[in-house]
Amino acid sequence: MLTALLVAGVTAAGAQALKNGQTLVNKPAPEFARKALDGRTVDLKNYRGKIVLLDFWATWCSPCMVEMPTFARWQQQYGPQGLTVIGVSMDDDEATARKAINKLKPGYAIVMGDAKLGTLYGGVMGLPLIYLIDADGVVRGRFQGETDPKAIEAAFERLLKRR
Repeated sequence: MLTALLVAGVTAAGAQALKNGQTLVNKPAPEFARKALDGRTVDLKNYRGKIVLLDFWATWCSPCMVEMPTFARWQQQYGPQGLTVIGVSMDDDEATARKAINKLKPGYAIVMGDAKLGTLYGGVMGLPLIYLIDADGVVRGRFQGETDPKAIEAAFERLLKRR
């Protein structure tokens, strides 16, 4: 597999990050605390008891920008049932992320990501990258690249029912 990834232009470090990201499934989600763009603190451990859709995105990622209104709708629709969406902007510039957020008004917390946070989550080698974290803080799903929203919705609906 590593050879195939290298031929496809993925470095050895990138291949390891992809493997690490996959190994997070069914393991405790890496903890982090960050200041959201709206000023509140987002501490992942405070979301125990909720299902968390953790979305790594960037303004230059077209599929990411297309998904955000869907995630905003889900936050509104499923929030009362226990879903929380947290966006992690992987943009280099906070002002760029703020501009997009001011335009889209997603209605959920957005924090700025960086290499350290990306590494905690197995390396963010491609966007969008979504993790579903259950009520006990365990990663139960990982979706990378353009993914059918119905597949993501079905996955978190199953988690909501088990809560």
